[in-house]
Amino acid sequence: MSYCRILLQITTIALAVFLSAAAEAQSLRPQDQSAQSQSADDDQDLINANRPGIADGSTVVGPKTFQLETGIQQEFRRNGNVREHTFFAPTLLRFGINSQFEARIEGNTFTRVSTIVSASPTDRVSGFAPVSLGFKYQFYNSNQLTMGTIVRVFPTWGSNEFRTQHATGDIRLAADWNFAPRLKLSLNPNVGIARYEEDEGKLFTTGLFATTLNYLPTKKLNPFVDIGIQAPETSDGQTAAILDSGIAYVIGQNLQVDASVGTRVHRETGPRPFLAFGISWRWKIKPTKTLLPHQLTAVSVGHDRVGQTRDQ
Repeated sequence: MSYCRILLQITTIALAVFLSAAAEAQSLRPQDQSAQSQSADDDQDLINANRPGIADGSTVVGPKTFQLETGIQQEFRRNGNVREHTFFAPTLLRFGINSQFEARIEGNTFTRVSTIVSASPTDRVSGFAPVSLGFKYQFYNSNQLTMGTIVRVFPTWGSNEFRTQHATGDIRLAADWNFAPRLKLSLNPNVGIARYEEDEGKLFTTGLFATTLNYLPTKKLNPFVDIGIQAPETSDGQTAAILDSGIAYVIGQNLQVDASVGTRVHRETGPRPFLAFGISWRWKIKPTKTLLPHQLTAVSVGHDRVGQTRDQ
């Protein structure tokens, strides 16, 4: 797939998102003061997904909240006469425990790798990638800065060629910093350390860094650009870097759609290029209303009066 075709697709998607945003803004003109107040309240409680982008956010989803973040991603690599195309469906499940903790299940799920050597027939391998279990702990929150820790553990799992031989994992410190509120700009840096496994099954330790620059022209529209760095990329490798850009848009309060495109800018392991589309959905468990003793008595009396009226 050529870069021109990829850029054309991203441009088309971005245009569609902007047109959708304009249409929604036109259709949501408040009719009275109460409608304006309700709209303002809704804008304060929007879904905050970790995708797209390389860096993860520092905030949690909140208590009694379930959030699904999934999508499709295609990556392209080439080494001489060997071309490789990888397709997978990255998925993150988030379960809010309280205002500071959330449980997380994350993985690339179904994965298909197609390899083409010169004019030889395509060799395809498909299966399920390892899934991680983890949590996020948000330990600091202010008007301009939030901070949290994300921990992931990948047990020995996976199907066919995707199965790992060792348990792996990583730990990262994440932050969200509204450093230029007047310009509607914010930074989302991540830094961490990981213990990963090479294709040959050898474990190695590596450093992780990523940061996302967000621009928020509205509370629902988020163009961004970010970079991710891993050092080293393999046990005997050097520093690898990936650069990408994209856009996310919130529909209503609990639904987000996104698109992004990127490429490696240093060394060999990263894709060149990659293309991703995603969707995120949030569901809050509404608390059940508990009646107080005097309220139960009032309800009982009301039922008795209804019965007496019918008897008469």
